[in-house]
Amino acid sequence: MSRLGRVFRSMRAFSRELTRVADVPRTAAPTIGLALGGGFARGIAHIGVLKVLEEANISVQFVTGTSVGALIGAVYCSGLSAAEMEEIALRVRMKHLAKWTVSRFGMASNQRMAVFLNGVLRHKRFEDLRIPLGVVATDIGSGQGVVVRSGEVADAVRASCAYPGMFLPVEVGGRLLVDGMLAHAVPSIPAREMGAQRVLAVHLKGNYNGTSPRHVFDVIGQCFSIAQEKMSGEWKQASDVILELDMADFKYDDFERSAEMIAVGEAAMRKALPRVQEWLKAQATEYRVAGAGASGERSTAAG
Repeated sequence: MSRLGRVFRSMRAFSRELTRVADVPRTAAPTIGLALGGGFARGIAHIGVLKVLEEANISVQFVTGTSVGALIGAVYCSGLSAAEMEEIALRVRMKHLAKWTVSRFGMASNQRMAVFLNGVLRHKRFEDLRIPLGVVATDIGSGQGVVVRSGEVADAVRASCAYPGMFLPVEVGGRLLVDGMLAHAVPSIPAREMGAQRVLAVHLKGNYNGTSPRHVFDVIGQCFSIAQEKMSGEWKQASDVILELDMADFKYDDFERSAEMIAVGEAAMRKALPRVQEWLKAQATEYRVAGAGASGERSTAAG
């Protein structure tokens, strides 16, 4: 009878242990949002950032993009790898994205961008993307920032890339939209609003370097760069890690130098990688400590 009692006691101890193991807190890894800023051709540097994240097996749960950041984000969220994107970037040129035109609203149309995107996107609607994407634009009528997250991806990206004075505004959902940089130079706040607990922000520092502009596009670019510097406080406060890529040596249409720009993004991300990895290490350490406590209780109960 005593032997049977010991069996019952062991079974009860085992049952209590199963309950304790089930109660061990299993904190999920923090959701990571990637906020990609604008800069036209300079945005090819974003691909270098994505390459390093992929190599380190760090996945992002949300992507927000402004202007070219929206374009790069859309292609990535649709399912292409950074390596595939790099191959495309080495071939793409201005003629694939824009066409000069005569209009009172701008000097070029980016309708070709829709053709380009629909040719490379694996999923063409927001609802079907592999990673949730927020495309940031600006309502030219109200001045409000707009984050597009449903419908056709290509038109939303075109709107986000509609650089005022250069590209014609784009109508999306009944609103006339222009470049997202006017509302969110780097869309860290929209990434937070989508649910990101940690935000990795990528800022492409432009051509505002004290030099005189050469033509109208330099004037526009200088004005945007100055404005971005003045309004950087809010998006920086919403970011956990900020990559500030110095792209001053690259022109707005320097597509021929794609390899160099990707290398700039890679170098910056490799430097910041330990800080991003700490987010995941902290979670793993918390889980191990919690698990160790349960193991200690199990040993005591068994004894």
